[in-house]
Amino acid sequence: MAIAIYQVVVIVPNINDAEKMAAAEKIYQEFNEAGIETLLDDRKERAGAKFKDSELIGIPYRVVTGRSLAEGKLEVVTRATGESQDIPIDEVVSTLKQWIDEQL
Repeated sequence: MAIAIYQVVVIVPNINDAEKMAAAEKIYQEFNEAGIETLLDDRKERAGAKFKDSELIGIPYRVVTGRSLAEGKLEVVTRATGESQDIPIDEVVSTLKQWIDEQL
């Protein structure tokens, strides 16, 4: 965590989906306002390429605006364990802030 260039990456698997793109931009802004160093990956790449790149860079947490968005949740993956969980959108920033603060 201490040496990662970003603490969180927000990945939009399908940048052509306006709802998912808007959710990603909103959560990205909220992370920045909370003082969390965040990268928004909105490149025109396949989702797998974006996931691989975030792993190679070593970003500790990956937030994905994927299928769970329809249920009001975002997928959060912890790089160290590979654990994935769906967290309600309004709890994502506070949850990750707590996890990051515990590690620093």
